[in-house]
Amino acid sequence: MLEIENLHAYYGKSHILQGVNMSIGEGEIVALLGRNGVGRSTTCKAVMGEVEPFGSVKFRGQEIAGKKAYEVANLGIGYVPENRDIFPGLTTRQNLVLGLKPGQKDGAGRWAMQDMFNMFENLGRRADVEASVLSGGEQQMLTMCRTLMGDPDFVMIDEPTEGLSPQMVQRVADLLQEIAKRGIATLLVEQKLAIALDIADRVYVMGHGHVVFEGTPAELKERDDIRKEWLEV
Repeated sequence: MLEIENLHAYYGKSHILQGVNMSIGEGEIVALLGRNGVGRSTTCKAVMGEVEPFGSVKFRGQEIAGKKAYEVANLGIGYVPENRDIFPGLTTRQNLVLGLKPGQKDGAGRWAMQDMFNMFENLGRRADVEASVLSGGEQQMLTMCRTLMGDPDFVMIDEPTEGLSPQMVQRVADLLQEIAKRGIATLLVEQKLAIALDIADRVYVMGHGHVVFEGTPAELKERDDIRKEWLEV
């Protein structure tokens, strides 16, 4: 579904991505692991067109490197950034409506607003209150659900469990598995090794702007050297 080949990206003169190669198949959950600052978030932004990519990024065989973010989104790619970009002055319901693509009606795709309220009862109870009063965990749920309202075929989710309680972390894990059940491929950027290894089909580990390991969760568990050098503090 998504094929990344020799991807480079820069912030000014800083060479952040240094030849990243990666692939995500239909319906797969792929975890992208690594310490802060190694280029995981930049990989997502380069795919999405928020950072200029140098190299090849193909989605369903179509080259998308260099396209604008809205063009990438309209092809069926969703992106949940790590900073929980909600619209605080709008209600929960209004935030979800903004996730719909132009001309798309609620319920026309794999997800409807009621699905979100069924999965996350707190969002339903607070459907008509301003998003600014939601807790951090509820705002994270809202951000993810708003992206799903656009019915993407592939979604990139950056650090969804950061700062969440154990209960909310489990809610996130449940949602990720539900996303996969509905045939949506996922690239999960995650710090928590346990949740990534529990739900991912495959994992990539990044270090210093390139991939240093690719394999299954079971294979990563056997690689003490990789975990010690690139993941553990």
